[in-house]
Amino acid sequence: MYLVSLVSFWTAELASSSRLQATDPREFPMQAKNRQRGFSLIELLIVVAIILIIASIAIPSLMRARMNANEASAVGSIRTINSGMISYMSTYPTVGFPASLSALGGISCAPPSPASACLIPTDLAAGSKSGYNFALTGVSGSPAATYQVVGSPSVANSTGVRYFCSFADSVVRASVTPIAACDYTTTPLQ
Repeated sequence: MYLVSLVSFWTAELASSSRLQATDPREFPMQAKNRQRGFSLIELLIVVAIILIIASIAIPSLMRARMNANEASAVGSIRTINSGMISYMSTYPTVGFPASLSALGGISCAPPSPASACLIPTDLAAGSKSGYNFALTGVSGSPAATYQVVGSPSVANSTGVRYFCSFADSVVRASVTPIAACDYTTTPLQ
């Protein structure tokens, strides 16, 4: 019996000890609010690190997709210029091919003229579209029977990697090096 009393005494004594008692959040309201306030600094740093890792994976893919889109737009622009050149030559046979891209474009199209044929969009007639610059060269003859159009990236390896060109045969050609003269030695686009 003495042992049971001793055990119950020690149990009561331990239960009344302030160090072993569970704290009630109502007794210390400031501590309870601090625990429920928000995210810790470590949790926020982990979230930021995860976002940065995902961004470092996604951004190069997005940049490559943008370059591919710019290159596809440049090929389409070269084809549009080729179509405009053929239409211009058949509309104005005494002139032949136009001497500049601006003659293919135009603002005043009522009526079209050799100086403002309105066959291509005005941004393309200005020589720049979707990260590529376009130049019309090699127009010669009377009437003009030859031309070369070259599309080059505005910023190499950023807006595009490949250079494109075409001439009177209307085949789009591509090269990874700058194109000085577009001829049959430049590889046709596949």
